[in-house]
Amino acid sequence: MSFFKAIRIDQRAETCDARYVDMAEEELMPGDVDLAVTHSAINYKDGLAVTGKGAVVRRFPMIPGVDLAGRVTRSTHPDFSAGDLVVATGCGVGEAHYGGFAERARLSGDWLVKLPGTLTPARAMTVGTAGLTAMFCLLALERHGLAPTDGPAVVSGASGGVGSFAVALLAAAGWRVAAITGHPAEADYLTSLGAAEILAREAFAQPGKPLQSQRFAAGVDTVGGVTLANILAQTQFDGAVAATGNVGGMDLPASVAPFILRGVALLGVESVRPRIALRRAAWARIATDLDAALIDAMCEVIPFDQALERARAIVTGKIRGRVVIEMP
Repeated sequence: MSFFKAIRIDQRAETCDARYVDMAEEELMPGDVDLAVTHSAINYKDGLAVTGKGAVVRRFPMIPGVDLAGRVTRSTHPDFSAGDLVVATGCGVGEAHYGGFAERARLSGDWLVKLPGTLTPARAMTVGTAGLTAMFCLLALERHGLAPTDGPAVVSGASGGVGSFAVALLAAAGWRVAAITGHPAEADYLTSLGAAEILAREAFAQPGKPLQSQRFAAGVDTVGGVTLANILAQTQFDGAVAATGNVGGMDLPASVAPFILRGVALLGVESVRPRIALRRAAWARIATDLDAALIDAMCEVIPFDQALERARAIVTGKIRGRVVIEMP
């Protein structure tokens, strides 16, 4: 019997108990591809899972880790063979199916994408769900027909994970990017990612007129609520906003004016469902569009034995940038 190290969450009475354990490969959940996990990453959702502060885990016991990269060791899926380097994000991994905080994983091949040759597992985990979601937003804006020549783009929550990657990806695609942040000290960081203008979060945090001055051709919103309403009100004729977050609230206190008087489009973006063709396209673009040095600058690599401590820390706001876990 073969064993591997993992972080496992067990439900005990009304609490969640996350700890390092040794598990047998026979305990892995069903799947047609086995992986030796080489890297994972710490997302806010993982912090909620290990602390029990959010309803993230949908079954117990659970191995957290919504992102993982590794090498295929066994496959009965037609698209994968032993030795392939692959990446998985979302798809219920780390929530309903054992995730990436372990040395081994067994997943459905329908959730996996082969890593493009220029993207290492560590860099793929630096990008992770955050970067993939940002790329989904850019692809949605492009499918709508928007281009940098149409005008500037705006990104809310720009110093967060999705926001940071949205700034970098839009800038790499040629857009002039205005970055909204509530952290003035992050201005240099956002400029290094490609932001041409830094906007104060406070200017978008209070309710405004249904229609305001037309400033942006496109937007990526990671906040929701009043912020999204103000961005919509400032989007120009035939523009669009890709919405993918709700830290500012689930409500949208807006009117129909931007939609019916300016033809503005609100594009919803989600990153959990497989949609494998879109994932392949997104990872291919990430590999070509994002500079490797920029990815590395956003990353801190830690050993597996520090993962549980850092996952707990992320929910207290003590982590900036991306923390990548390197497996033994």
